[in-house]
Amino acid sequence: MRKISLFIATSLDGYIAKPNDDLSFLKLVEKEGEDYGYAKFTDTIDTLIIGRKTYDYVVKEIGPSHYDNGQRDVYVITRTERPQVGRTIFYSGSLVELVDRLRSEGGRNIYCDGGAEVINELLKSGLVDEFIISVIPVLLGNGTRLFKDGRPEQVLEFVDAKVFETGLVQLCYRRKG
Repeated sequence: MRKISLFIATSLDGYIAKPNDDLSFLKLVEKEGEDYGYAKFTDTIDTLIIGRKTYDYVVKEIGPSHYDNGQRDVYVITRTERPQVGRTIFYSGSLVELVDRLRSEGGRNIYCDGGAEVINELLKSGLVDEFIISVIPVLLGNGTRLFKDGRPEQVLEFVDAKVFETGLVQLCYRRKG
């Protein structure tokens, strides 16, 4: 079965964005030639699920080809319907139904790139199989929390930890069971 992986960065105090969906803190660990395993990871996936706010920010900062590179389907979870652009589908239905359908279709793994609302919805339904979390050495003090309250407890199994010279620590866990 296709697994759903969360590959995301967070501040040491658990924020994935500063107020106003500002992701500029990620620049603290930018280093030429270092992608923290992102390319290797994305070679294992053919589908991406992402929240609309995260999608809009990345498209504005990097460009649409960061997600829709012609090699994978991109589902932007949104409350407002928009027409499909290339392989990017703006999806406003049930996230659980979408995941069930994608898993039944077969293919490579599915990557969830946030945001917090999408992650929380997946966690509430126990749908995240793998957590790859890069901890940025900064305390933001405020912003969008990676994990929201109100989801069931989930026991995870440790897989790996990597430390990079920029101070970033990447943790990998998988859901038990």
